[in-house]
Amino acid sequence: MIYLLVLVALLGCMLLCDARGKLFIFRHPVRAVACLAAGTGFFVLWDVLAIQRGIFLHLPSELMTGLMVGDQFPLEEVFFLLFLCYSSMIVLTGWPVAAAWLRRARQRNGAGHVS
Repeated sequence: MIYLLVLVALLGCMLLCDARGKLFIFRHPVRAVACLAAGTGFFVLWDVLAIQRGIFLHLPSELMTGLMVGDQFPLEEVFFLLFLCYSSMIVLTGWPVAAAWLRRARQRNGAGHVS
């Protein structure tokens, strides 16, 4: 259960970062949700195929809920894949924002150093 709670908390943090900078979902909600669904769906399919081939194997853990969405496919994996896709999009869309912030900070300091 702890792992699921950590993943949900991390998703909440990503939502806050997104809302603050209007980086992804808060910039283009319909496109962003479609992108997240497609990315998460791709990795779910990837996992299912790997499970079928015996590449991925779920081992029980006291940190997990024990709820399975499929054979060898724990509920937490869906949340992890969603977090993976969402954090990737936040980094991708946040990179230009962070670069612009650093440029402005360097210009304000005049010396080229951010303090």
